[in-house]
Amino acid sequence: QVQLVESGGGLVQPGGSLRLSCAASGRTFSSWDMGWFRQDPRKEREFVAVISWSGRSTYYADSVKGRFTISRDNAKNTVYLQMNNLKPEDTAVYYCNKDTKWSGSNWSGGDYWGQGTQVTVSS
Repeated sequence: QVQLVESGGGLVQPGGSLRLSCAASGRTFSSWDMGWFRQDPRKEREFVAVISWSGRSTYYADSVKGRFTISRDNAKNTVYLQMNNLKPEDTAVYYCNKDTKWSGSNWSGGDYWGQGTQVTVSS
């Protein structure tokens, strides 16, 4: 059974930083592509970043490129999202996802999602 548990969210001022973590259960974590998505209650869930199973390939939404960094530690079954220079428009619930894939037109989430962690950027 796959479980994903996010942590690290909170309230931060504009320009601040947070690091999100997603701890995964499952013996084959090192073979999973992993992604982060986010959702504001007024909007649809949107793709943020993805990292390949090896960690060698990453891809970011244009809105976070240059500010966010996705990484992973396969020995710890954990994927991270370092978020710098946060903006109010980054406010959302952030979800990690197993098997994030390119569908040909956009990045789509796989079947397994965490419960989400709230990030609020406000002064």
